[in-house]
Amino acid sequence: MISIKNKIQHHLLDYKKVMASFSWENTAKELSGLAEGKGLNIAHEAIDRHANGHLKDTVALRFIRKDSSFEDFTYAEMQKQTSKFANVLQNLGIQKGERVFSLARRIPELYITALGTLKYTAVFCPLFSVFGPEPVFQRLSRGDASVLITTSALYEKTVKQLVERLPSLRYIILTDVSEPVSEKILSFSKLMEEAKDNFIIAETHPEDAALLHFTSGTTGMPKGVLHVHQAALTHYITGKYVLDFHERDIYWCTADPGWVTGTSYGIIAPLINGVTCIVDEAEFDASRWYSLLETHKINIWYTAPTAIRRLMRMDIKPKNTYNLENLRLILSVGEPLHAEAVIWGQENFGIPILDNWWQTETGGIMIANYPSMVVKPGSMGKPLPGVEIAIAAINDDQLTLITQPEIQGHLVLKKGFPSLFREYIHEEERYKKCFIGDWYLSGDLAKIDADGYFWFIGRADDIIKTSGHMVGPFEVESTLMRHPAVAEAAVIGKPEPTIGEMVKAFVVLKTGKEANEDTKMAIMGFARKEMGPAVAPKEIEFVESIPKTRSGKILRRLLKARELGLPEGDLSTLEQN
Repeated sequence: MISIKNKIQHHLLDYKKVMASFSWENTAKELSGLAEGKGLNIAHEAIDRHANGHLKDTVALRFIRKDSSFEDFTYAEMQKQTSKFANVLQNLGIQKGERVFSLARRIPELYITALGTLKYTAVFCPLFSVFGPEPVFQRLSRGDASVLITTSALYEKTVKQLVERLPSLRYIILTDVSEPVSEKILSFSKLMEEAKDNFIIAETHPEDAALLHFTSGTTGMPKGVLHVHQAALTHYITGKYVLDFHERDIYWCTADPGWVTGTSYGIIAPLINGVTCIVDEAEFDASRWYSLLETHKINIWYTAPTAIRRLMRMDIKPKNTYNLENLRLILSVGEPLHAEAVIWGQENFGIPILDNWWQTETGGIMIANYPSMVVKPGSMGKPLPGVEIAIAAINDDQLTLITQPEIQGHLVLKKGFPSLFREYIHEEERYKKCFIGDWYLSGDLAKIDADGYFWFIGRADDIIKTSGHMVGPFEVESTLMRHPAVAEAAVIGKPEPTIGEMVKAFVVLKTGKEANEDTKMAIMGFARKEMGPAVAPKEIEFVESIPKTRSGKILRRLLKARELGLPEGDLSTLEQN
């Protein structure tokens, strides 16, 4: 177990006390709300309330270009820019609730679009800039897109061929042309130049639609997950308690804005909490990342297991090479973080990497390792105050809560927290199947220990049934990662008539380790000793890389499909190595 020690007084000092007294009603009082009781609007809480107060000259967003030069936007400047974009939408005749999509890399126009859209009370939906034409079409079509903001290059490469198939798409706004191309293809800068820089936000009910995120299913079309303005309460309180934001902190979230983390924690949560948000235009580069942490004196760093695993494989000792004295917290999200990565953080930065758990459907962090709490490496942590989470047995649509510790079951969350999604658009039946009574079914399996910490077992549909045992892939992968030759591991169940399924592991070796039979037998022997022969992998395959989404999730179902020669399903979010 590991404790974090630093000079900052954490917001969440007494977890039990806060859990017992917490209410969402009181949390709402910590935000300002719209004037004259006209509701709750995310953009007002993230931008306008700071711009109208003592943080107006504080940098809200710092955009770092590939050449390391940067451009700052204060809260006051962001208020003007987002108001201009809200007026752009009004001038175009866009109505409240219509969907505004972005398809762009981490450029200022994307962030202005996101917040300006929310300010206008339209619905913002980000897309990955690396999507090909078909994934873009699926999402624009299913999301009933009215407006798309993108670049000339992405328009020519991806969007142009789709226009005739998208009758609801009224306008395409290009960020890098100075004049309109046609009546439908417009110039971002020209529209902004012609728009006023003040905007009065219309009445916004907390249940008004705000954000639309698409999450890939195993097959078929992606799911459109809809969130409302009330989600701001979760964004605010997780920023306060989990990310431990303090006024004037400098914060960096490495997530792409096309992923829910890049919106919830790359834009909304930090800005609601009044901190400075770093946005880096470039892609992953270890030396660059460490230099950014040093140069910009970053206090809080939120990244993904994919990036952490890459850093772990490199021969760089960041604490010895860079001045990281300002770095107070490192957090990870995406795929559960192996214990070895948590400990690696402690050894290489002087602080453990804090894992947390949530989903696109929950809209914000639900289970976390808090800075003031003892860290158990490999654990998801404890529930967010205001969220009731349990382990349950589910049989024939009947749900029974499991109260004993160390018994694995389905991870379920009780309705009632602000950021729980309100629908899968155009899929009412699919949405209903996510609930039994008042409980949301996450699709994950987990257990709780005697101290109340949650431990991830695996996705319910990833669980391997072998020789009468129920084996969670994460458990096996975590064990394999402890072998000195293993850099990464992913595990699937492979049909085997005599035992149901056998455990097969795909292993990426550390640099300098040879992919030969001796290495394979050494790893297999280690696993058998640590886990027992029934659970340890019976087959190991060395691979150059493991397929993951850009958000860091291992695509076990893709490994299984390839192993068995089955359809690969939706690959739109596959990370391209």
